[in-house]
Amino acid sequence: MFNLENIVRKNILHLMPYSSARNEFSGKKGTFLDANENPFGTLNRYPDPYQMELKQILSAYKSIPLENIFIGNGSDEIIDLAFRIFCTPGKDKALTFSPTYGMYDVSAAINEVELIKLPLNDSFQINQEEFEKTLKITNLKLIFICSPNNPSGNCIDNIEKILQNFNGIVLVDEAYIDFSKQESYLSKLKQYPNLIVSQTFSKAWGLAAARVGIAYANNPIISIFNKVKPPYNVSKLNQEAAIDALNNKVDFEKNKKIILDQKKWLEQALMELPVIKKIYPSDANFLLVETTNANSIYNQLVSQQVITRNRNNIVNNCIRITVGSPAENQQLINALKNTI
Repeated sequence: MFNLENIVRKNILHLMPYSSARNEFSGKKGTFLDANENPFGTLNRYPDPYQMELKQILSAYKSIPLENIFIGNGSDEIIDLAFRIFCTPGKDKALTFSPTYGMYDVSAAINEVELIKLPLNDSFQINQEEFEKTLKITNLKLIFICSPNNPSGNCIDNIEKILQNFNGIVLVDEAYIDFSKQESYLSKLKQYPNLIVSQTFSKAWGLAAARVGIAYANNPIISIFNKVKPPYNVSKLNQEAAIDALNNKVDFEKNKKIILDQKKWLEQALMELPVIKKIYPSDANFLLVETTNANSIYNQLVSQQVITRNRNNIVNNCIRITVGSPAENQQLINALKNTI
């Protein structure tokens, strides 16, 4: 039986959060002499610490209650806060699957949390038999599942089975879900009190520079995230960028269609090249591609000013290719034709 109080670190559970000036007075009109701000300029005032305007728009767009939304300074802040909230340094453990997003490793190391990494099978899916063995590990508090997964690109199956059988927190990282036909796990929030779904404006929304990530969860979890976050963790500029993007859904859908159409074109064009051995199925905006020699091909592409991601150290002889604009994708294909 999942019990949040048994999962949250005791010092976090009893933490008295910092109260900022904008917590104590949230009105928009008045002579503001409370936050030691500079009275001059256009960016001289602190932003809304809880990003309420952005949350209201997201709430309507995603059909998720306002109190179930946390806004972070990118998805990486959400990952880091999850470690800090649920895992006692040097004691508790977390789990993820490999290969996957490398920041889980980094954040675990920063927070002194042992991260168990279970290898995915040849189809980049969870080995259920091996996973079930890990449920017997004591002090396992947190599981990260990237779906669609990075770098493989595929959605992960049987996540719901994990939610049903694990009494800790399951964080499903859906950074690439907007490109996928698979339904988001947002639809499961009411059903599973141990579920956190993270999404981002960095990918399909085209705001990688703005660093705006979102965590969706039941209110008790969101309340704890709000207790431990920095006072003004998302700038006014970044909040406004996300609001503008949400208010411009026409461009969002148009650009997403171009990317998905280009992904199909790119797959076909790549498979005609002798240096390409295999393209893994992808639900994201990138392709994991097995080549004849990843290191050599990566370097030859760099020499032609085409930059891909060499994943040879994670998946043998593979490079990861982001789907670019039509002109960029054609440039990639032309450059690959010059590789040997």
